[in-house]
Amino acid sequence: MGVLPTSYSLTILIFLLSSNNIYHATSDPLCEAPIPEHAIPIYKEDIDLLQFALNLEHLEADYFLWGALGYGLDDIAPELVMGGPPPIGVKKANLDALTMSIIHEFGLEEVGHLRVIKSTVGGFPRPLMDLSAKNFATLIDEAFGKHLEPPFDPYHDSLKYMIASYVIPYMGLVGYVGANPLINGFVSKRLLAGLLGVESGQDAVIRMYLYERREEIVEPYNYTVAEFTIQISNLRNSLAKCGIKDEGIIVPYWLGAENKTETNVLSADFNSLSYTRTPGEILRVLYNTGDEHKPGGFYPEGGDGRIAREFLHKPN
Repeated sequence: MGVLPTSYSLTILIFLLSSNNIYHATSDPLCEAPIPEHAIPIYKEDIDLLQFALNLEHLEADYFLWGALGYGLDDIAPELVMGGPPPIGVKKANLDALTMSIIHEFGLEEVGHLRVIKSTVGGFPRPLMDLSAKNFATLIDEAFGKHLEPPFDPYHDSLKYMIASYVIPYMGLVGYVGANPLINGFVSKRLLAGLLGVESGQDAVIRMYLYERREEIVEPYNYTVAEFTIQISNLRNSLAKCGIKDEGIIVPYWLGAENKTETNVLSADFNSLSYTRTPGEILRVLYNTGDEHKPGGFYPEGGDGRIAREFLHKPN
């Protein structure tokens, strides 16, 4: 024999089933934040900062696409190249299936970034970029303060490729954090926030990949994965000349979260906020010269866009 419902439960049931009390949507659900009255979509000052990011987005796009597929932006989205020169020395990497799937996705994400930036604020042709094994080897030699033998080759295997990848997205991340307080337009802010979110995600994936292998020796060198990240971060801090804004995947306690851990899956400051860098700092690192006025490294002829060109005293 079933349990008879109480008068209270019957009342609730009748209320819920009553056609007069069932909610009927009278309008479409709100899926976008309302635009503030008199808001300006894109300020003139926003354009230079967002276009500056194209230098790194181009670097990432071709490095990731070539690494995973053996071809790059010229084949995937030639309209975004805008007649710029092909990258120097880039080639397909010898990647395992997991790493290739990660890097392939990263490359396609960078295509989207280039497209949305150029369609929103305009852009410039792909700058000349040096993605050769020799350029990476030079950077790694400087990080360790000695010549590694054989020369470091990011295309040799998955682990070396991901160590080399550690060099790139993080610079985009801290650059976007640095640009954030200087951006004013509501369209510009939405664009920057979306870019920052994905760059942060890419950096986190790379760091976690390397953290899981932190004690592994990078053959044929007698250094662990953690030591590679520490030396690369130290080099970037040295080149940028603005203190500690870059940390390896293992740190002393005084740099760890709340000064209570040596693990450092995410690089962050005392309050666990992302570090910030200016365009000048970023160029000092990517040029590998410590001087935003002196090109080299990944950009033999320098970056493009008004900000980078002004540092080089080039006309716009």
